[in-house]
Amino acid sequence: PPLGPTLPSCCRNSLLEAELGQKGLRVPAPRKTGTTIAGVIFKDGIVLGADTRATEGMVVADKNCSKIHFISPNIYCCGAGTAADTEMTTQLISSNLELHSLSTGRLPRVVTANRMLKQMLFRYQGYIGASLVLGGVDVTGPHLYSIHPHGSTDKLPYVTMG
Repeated sequence: PPLGPTLPSCCRNSLLEAELGQKGLRVPAPRKTGTTIAGVIFKDGIVLGADTRATEGMVVADKNCSKIHFISPNIYCCGAGTAADTEMTTQLISSNLELHSLSTGRLPRVVTANRMLKQMLFRYQGYIGASLVLGGVDVTGPHLYSIHPHGSTDKLPYVTMG
């Protein structure tokens, strides 16, 4: 026997709408809230993407805000959560990696940025509202990480957060 549901989602949704319609109810329209950030690794690099809308509850505060942050020439980071937290966190790590780069004479590794971010977020126990997708290419190849507000991280071939 099949392990999952046997009806396709569209059939299930149609049956649900019909049943609710008999009771004088209707399915509510979906509502877009929050941020969507994503990343994927391909053979020679990574692709990062993010929407551009910033909200305050149900109010759209900014229709064109940047959620992809510069970390170093070879590393970028997408941020979801509190805009001020994601901006300041990525700026702080970017400046620390710039100092590291100047002292070593090399571009920073993505794993170094990941470690700095996770240690900083862990130190604040989730009070910094920043969910991050970190990606970049260094001498060891392309890397992609998801970083959660409490400091936990995952290395993945593709990721979405929001």
